Amino acid sequence: MFTLSKSLRAVAGALALATICAAPVLAADKTVLVTSIVEHPALDAVRDGTKDELKAEGFEAGKNLKWEFQSAQGNAGTAGQIARKFVGDNPDVIVAIATPSAQPLVAATKTIPIVYSAIADPIAAQLVKDWAPSGTNVTGLSHMLDPSKQVEILKKVVPGVKRVGIVYNPGEANSVSALNSIKAVLEKQGIKLVEAAAPRSVDVSPAAKSLIGKVDAIYSTTDNNVVSTYEALVKVCNDAKIPLIASDTDSVKRGAIAALGVNFYDLGRQTGKVVARILRGEKPGDIPSSTSKNLELFVNTAAAQKQGVTLSPEFVKSATKVFN
Repeated sequence: MFTLSKSLRAVAGALALATICAAPVLAADKTVLVTSIVEHPALDAVRDGTKDELKAEGFEAGKNLKWEFQSAQGNAGTAGQIARKFVGDNPDVIVAIATPSAQPLVAATKTIPIVYSAIADPIAAQLVKDWAPSGTNVTGLSHMLDPSKQVEILKKVVPGVKRVGIVYNPGEANSVSALNSIKAVLEKQGIKLVEAAAPRSVDVSPAAKSLIGKVDAIYSTTDNNVVSTYEALVKVCNDAKIPLIASDTDSVKRGAIAALGVNFYDLGRQTGKVVARILRGEKPGDIPSSTSKNLELFVNTAAAQKQGVTLSPEFVKSATKVFN
C-alpha cells in the first residue's frame, strides 16, 4: 500500500511539473509587428500608446507577446522592404503607423490583419473604401481633422490673415489630402494658400525659406517629412517672424505657436484596443475604421513672442496645455 501511495504521489508530481512546463505553450503567445515611416514624437507616441494598451489588455511584450518595431527612417523603399519582411514573418497582427508604411503592407498581403494608425485620410490613401467595416484584412485609426476648426485657430493666432503658407511632401497622400482640405476652407474665406513642396526632409528648410515675404503665417500638417525635421521649419519662422501654427500638438513644444489636434498617445491607446480585439479572435474586416474625437489645444507663448505674435489672454486660457 505504501508503495502504491508513493507511486501515485510520483505520478501526481510529474503531472504537476508537466503542467507548469507546458503553461507557456498553452498561453499561445501572440506576435505583433509594428512599423513606422519615421521616428518623431507624434508617431512614437502612437507606437508607445499601442504597446501600453496591449499590456493593459493582457498582452505584454516579453511575456505572452512578441513585439517588434522597425522604422523606415523616412525612406519609402525601406518601408517596402519592411512590409515584405513582416508579411513573410506571418505575425498575428501588423500595425502600420503613417501612410507610407501602411500602403506597401496593404498591397503585400490580403490575409494578415493590418491595423493602421496616424493616417489623416485612409480613404484617399486607398487603405479602405469608406469608414464602414472593410470586409478585408484592414482596419485602423485616423487622425483626420476638421479643416474649418484649423482655420479658426489660424485666425485666432493671426487675425486678418490673408495668405497662409504650407510646406508638404507632394508624394505623400496624407499630406496632399490635408492640403486640399484646408485649401478649400481657406479659399471660401478669401484666404490664399501658398504651397511649397518638400519631397525630402532636407527640402523642408529651403521650402520654408521660399515662403518668406509671401505669407502672413505658415500652417503645418502632419506631413512626416516636415514633422521629422520640425526644428528646421521653426528656425525659419523664428528668424523671419512668421507665425507657425500646427495640426500636431507635439509640434507646439517644439516651436509652433498653437495646435488643435489629436493626442497621439491616446490615439495609440485606441489602436491598441483594436489590436487586442483582433488578437482575441475578431476579424479586422468586421471592425470599422474610426477617427479620434479627443482634440486638445496646445499653446506656446514663448514661440508666439519669438514669431512676433501677441496672443489674447482668452485664447491662452482656453488651451489644454500651455508652454511658456
